[in-house]
Amino acid sequence: QVQLVESGGGLVEAGGSLRLSCAASGRTFTGYVMGWFRQAPGKEREFVAAISWGGGNTYYADSVKGRFTISRDNAKNTAYLQMNSLKPEDTAVYYCAAGQRLSGTAPYDYWGQGTQVTVSS
Repeated sequence: QVQLVESGGGLVEAGGSLRLSCAASGRTFTGYVMGWFRQAPGKEREFVAAISWGGGNTYYADSVKGRFTISRDNAKNTAYLQMNSLKPEDTAVYYCAAGQRLSGTAPYDYWGQGTQVTVSS
């Protein structure tokens, strides 16, 4: 079992930046792809970004390409999502997840509880 805890959410003005963190504990972090997803009110959860175990491969949703950067520090069992040039439409609860495949559609095995990001216009 892997426990994931997100942090770093908050309220920011449009054009601003936030960095989300996802700390993993429990079963080893080793080998897992880490992903970020988000869910806005009244909408389905959507994929944001994913990163391979070694960090050498990343994958982004078109809506965040060029603005968001996913990274990880395996020594700290932590994944990050740097979000720049935030837009009101980025407002959502952001979830991190651990899985087996670098994909936005493949099932992920473990999920965090989410952190709220609100972008004001």
